[in-house]
Amino acid sequence: MDSVGVRENVSALWAEYNSTKNGQVREKLILSYLDLVKYIVGRMPQATIPGVDYDDLLGYGVMGLMDAVERFDLSRGVKFETYAMTRIRGAIIDHLRNMDWVPRSVRQKARQMQQAIMRAETRLDRSATDQDIADELGIDIDTLDRWTWEISKGTYLSLDELITVDEAHNTATLIDFISDDTSPDPEFVIEVEELKTALAAAIDALPERERMVIAMYYYDELTIKEIASVMGVSESRVSQLHTRAMMRMRVDVKRAAGQ
Repeated sequence: MDSVGVRENVSALWAEYNSTKNGQVREKLILSYLDLVKYIVGRMPQATIPGVDYDDLLGYGVMGLMDAVERFDLSRGVKFETYAMTRIRGAIIDHLRNMDWVPRSVRQKARQMQQAIMRAETRLDRSATDQDIADELGIDIDTLDRWTWEISKGTYLSLDELITVDEAHNTATLIDFISDDTSPDPEFVIEVEELKTALAAAIDALPERERMVIAMYYYDELTIKEIASVMGVSESRVSQLHTRAMMRMRVDVKRAAGQ
């Protein structure tokens, strides 16, 4: 079946499920999007870490997909893939957190680095450089790089986390609150636009190499391995740059939101 035929078939399944909520149709929809789960798991650095089972991540990703199919509102006009990616990632991240496999020392370093970025940027009234962050922490650049690598292995920071309404990944995100044409919420529309502006400003403020990683990972949808090849650096270095970029952006977005 060609791609047009596949799209038409899935559209027909959605139309039927939307009107009947038939369990067999639901299963067919889930099977239609299994590749999306594999794609997301394949892009997560944690999938390659010893002690984390790839098949387990797939299983929890499928649970997120099932949740997405059940919750999806066809009338919103939002692509299902866009909506489902947040649910799938959220289910996987919740699983990783419940495993509690991240050492307490690594979680503490993540908090310390986040606070150091905020203090440095507040004091300097500009984006903090790596040296600024290291100085704020009282460590050298090599130690900062080592901390960032440890954090990148133990946490999963993504743009989805920057748009969550609260700290729990199983709660609604920005995509959940996009109003349909029949019940627009002007206050929320303003809030969304302000968030988009803050996110764009946070990306623009990143150091060049971190901005390159964000662009290639989220917009060009390259894997960590592919980005490493393009930039001529190791995969661990790409993970470091991604993690540090997300920390900077989280601080900037939260500050813009008055948090």
